[in-house]
Amino acid sequence: MRFPRLSLAVAAMTAAALLHPVPVAADQAAADDDYVSFAPVTGGFTLAAGGSAAPLVVDGGDHPGVVRVVNDLRDDVERVTGVRPAVSTGTVPQRSQVVLVGTLGKSPVIDRLAADGKLDVSGVSGKWETSLQQVVDNPLPTVDRALVIAGSDPRGTIYGVYDVSRRIGVSPWYWWDDVPARHHDALYVRPGRHTQGTPAVRYRGFFVNDENPQTGTWAPGVFGPGKASGFPQGLNHLYYEKIFEVMLRLKANYLWPAVWGRAFAEDDPDNHATATRYGVVMGTSHEAPMMRGIEEWNRHPKAYGGTGEWSFVRNADAVKAYWRDGIRRMRQQNIEGVVTLGMRGNGDTSLPDGGGIDLMKQIIAAQRQILGEEGALKAPQVWTLYKEVQHYWDEGLRAPDDVTVVFTDDNWGNMRKVPDRTLPARAGGYGLYYHFDYVGGSRNYKWADTANLGNTWEQLHTSYVSGIDRLWVANAGDLKNNERATQFFLDYAWNPAALPAEGIAGWEQQYAAQNFGTTAAPAVAGLLHTYGQLQARRKPESTNRKMTRSASGAVSTDDTTTPFSIENYAELDRVTAEWQALAARAESVRASLPQADQAAFHQLVFYPVKATANLYALRQAQFLNRRYWTQGRAATNDLAATAEARLADDQAMSAYYNTTLSGGKWRGWQTQTKFGYGDKDRYGSNASWQEPPKPDQIYPALHRITVPDAAEMGVAIAGSREWWPAAGSAAVLPAFSPFQTQAAQYIEVFNRGATAFAYRIAAPVPWLKVSPAEGSVGKQVRATLTVDWAQAPRGTTRVPVTVTGAGRTVTVEAVVDNPASLPPSGFVEANGYVSMEADHYTAAAGGSGVSWQRIPDAGRTGSALTPVPPTAPAQTPGSGPRLEYRMNLTTAGPVTVWTYLSPRNNVLPGSGIRYAVSLDDQPPKTVNTTAGVDDLTMNALWGMVTADAVNRTSATFTVAAPGVHTLKFWMVDPTVVAQKFVVDTGGLADSYLGPPESYRAG
Repeated sequence: MRFPRLSLAVAAMTAAALLHPVPVAADQAAADDDYVSFAPVTGGFTLAAGGSAAPLVVDGGDHPGVVRVVNDLRDDVERVTGVRPAVSTGTVPQRSQVVLVGTLGKSPVIDRLAADGKLDVSGVSGKWETSLQQVVDNPLPTVDRALVIAGSDPRGTIYGVYDVSRRIGVSPWYWWDDVPARHHDALYVRPGRHTQGTPAVRYRGFFVNDENPQTGTWAPGVFGPGKASGFPQGLNHLYYEKIFEVMLRLKANYLWPAVWGRAFAEDDPDNHATATRYGVVMGTSHEAPMMRGIEEWNRHPKAYGGTGEWSFVRNADAVKAYWRDGIRRMRQQNIEGVVTLGMRGNGDTSLPDGGGIDLMKQIIAAQRQILGEEGALKAPQVWTLYKEVQHYWDEGLRAPDDVTVVFTDDNWGNMRKVPDRTLPARAGGYGLYYHFDYVGGSRNYKWADTANLGNTWEQLHTSYVSGIDRLWVANAGDLKNNERATQFFLDYAWNPAALPAEGIAGWEQQYAAQNFGTTAAPAVAGLLHTYGQLQARRKPESTNRKMTRSASGAVSTDDTTTPFSIENYAELDRVTAEWQALAARAESVRASLPQADQAAFHQLVFYPVKATANLYALRQAQFLNRRYWTQGRAATNDLAATAEARLADDQAMSAYYNTTLSGGKWRGWQTQTKFGYGDKDRYGSNASWQEPPKPDQIYPALHRITVPDAAEMGVAIAGSREWWPAAGSAAVLPAFSPFQTQAAQYIEVFNRGATAFAYRIAAPVPWLKVSPAEGSVGKQVRATLTVDWAQAPRGTTRVPVTVTGAGRTVTVEAVVDNPASLPPSGFVEANGYVSMEADHYTAAAGGSGVSWQRIPDAGRTGSALTPVPPTAPAQTPGSGPRLEYRMNLTTAGPVTVWTYLSPRNNVLPGSGIRYAVSLDDQPPKTVNTTAGVDDLTMNALWGMVTADAVNRTSATFTVAAPGVHTLKFWMVDPTVVAQKFVVDTGGLADSYLGPPESYRAG
């Protein structure tokens, strides 16, 4: 298998990409062609062929991480070919072909080749983490040809070695997800010089966080307990060896270690030494300053005297002594680290001493004094503006100029701030902290990858072009379960130019090929692409929570209701069916894969797809059960049994993962709660967001009823939660239109008793069809109504449809709108609305250096559009950048234009994120999407828009007459991301995703 990691840029440079290039660091290398071949190449280097492999040579005096990684290359060549190369750390063997690995300035043989002009180190020497692979003829008197893998520094060399491993067919996830190497009998390297360039972001890595219960349950059983007395759940160096290796294979260099009940330095004294041996830069999270995890304080709160409080006001001397110890340890053990400054409360909370700026100034000044006194002031330092810490920056507090200021997202993948370009440049630059996993409000999301890569791309792109390029770290949770998102994050951080928005699909294909081979890649990539969009619509932990906003802006939350509408647009049925269809596709792909790929496919694709599809099936049965209970349906108990069966299926899938998969390697991994969130009666106030304890419980509760023997007919219809004859209102179906795109209209006839009865549904006109029109109702029957439009009369017709059974008759009115003429063009109103996906515009206009960027499938139901560059100044609506949508309206009068935007925060100076809309030539109306949304306090409105994955705002207009009209969406602020537009002409019904897209004439 070939894995041309950076050649994606060439393939993706479509006309659109050329219009919207990503700025690149001056020393960023161009995309490199794949240099590995599985067939002989003229002038190439034979890495392995004919049952033998070229020996690997590294100087024993090179960095320990470089010496170590050569052994990994040896193992990787054996994984691919079955042939194990010899490794030499001393004399170069007298062979016709050898692999020479070394670091400039650390390897005498590499330095000699460079000095003799045989190795071209231009663009490499003196750079940060830059490598090259070059085939050199006659490098030494005893060698005819060599593959030289050289680095500008130790990590550059390590990355160069692992790049060869990936290209020959070894996935970075080979251990973490049991991905088999792609077998090849022979490996060749093409002649010439190859490089992956200099990383665009200097420090790139992730945070192992929220690691309970999965890592905390599994790791001690695999690697043994921690070595700290009394803390067996600590993570030891054997665990971190696996973390460090996959980091380096992904070209990451920076780690925040696990923190919950764990102390990296104390759990195993070999942890820091192992990081140094591998060549990994260590850091600590935003709550753990001065190279000390907060758990070390929690275990020994009075070791430095004082009160034991984590308080700079009441216990400053002890806290400062504790910090000093951390810096001394870093210096004494020669730890390469990035020092966190500032201070937060113990337990990842705000400071107990208050949030005064003067106090934070004192804290940072004390920390800088310690660094200076301990000779560590030149160590890289960061101040992370997480949650409430950002208020210090907003109110004018600045860290010393050499400190990297790290901006953060809102824990839900939406950046809260980017650098203000009016500020002077900082020597320390800016960093980014981003989440793929989170514990906190409005609800945890932990057990599955929920990233939409289009949304992730847009936020990373905005951050990078805004000048955030010094340090990037992602909260990857347990890491395992977030492989796709984490690798995407790190690949983008390495070379943003290689990953334009148009290249996301190509990246997905490469990710799939890396793990399952080129033959399976298209199908696997398609599964993961659809999975990402469906999963990002709403975190699975929040599928039993509905949040609504009143006209006054107040938000109400109901943890006993599905956010997806049962009655409108068949939404709950539709989203459940989409997940079942995806699971069926996954089953089909799984059946096509060889046995060797089954374990990896289960972990990387099948389990998250299948388990989420099962969750949606459970939710559908659960909420239909609760609806049927209110209507006394005989099918109520069946739905309860179905929901319980789906819970049993989930538990069985977890048991397979934990006991059988990969021979029991992942015992105890799938232990994360999925279903019990919100149960305050059982779990108390934290149940609204904090993880409920095992075992999983179905919440809200299922209902069962006692069904009487006698038959009793009830009738339910599309578009209503009522049932007849109990409802006091008339039963009226949503209007029929030849242009409707929503699911078919239906009438449900259900039994409230245990005895079956005969039913009949009769329409008085032949052109209104009912199927099935008659039969027997055991528990319930759904009949579909359709219109023969060729026979239906023009205009609006109201048709009374009678439903009879069990001695009752219910009349349902069908409203049929059949326009006299066909609309000329544009989206057509039907059912009282027009619904349009953002990227289905009639026209897109730029101006003032601004154009529109399509982000594939970044919306909940389609692709998104955003103005670029994101650093453009605000625009005045009425001229300049806009999107236009032609509509054909059949009604006149007041209309409401609903705009569905991605839930972005106000990252730039100003009052908010604004857009404007206009109808025809009416004056544009400007809307501030972030009014009332406070990401700093994480208020209820913020919680709603982030959980819903959309910010829905509106403006009203008056339509003078039916006919063709144009909706215009005007750019005001640059960071707005449009997903969808819905024009309510009087019939828009409540739903989560909004109505399906309208029919488009012409």
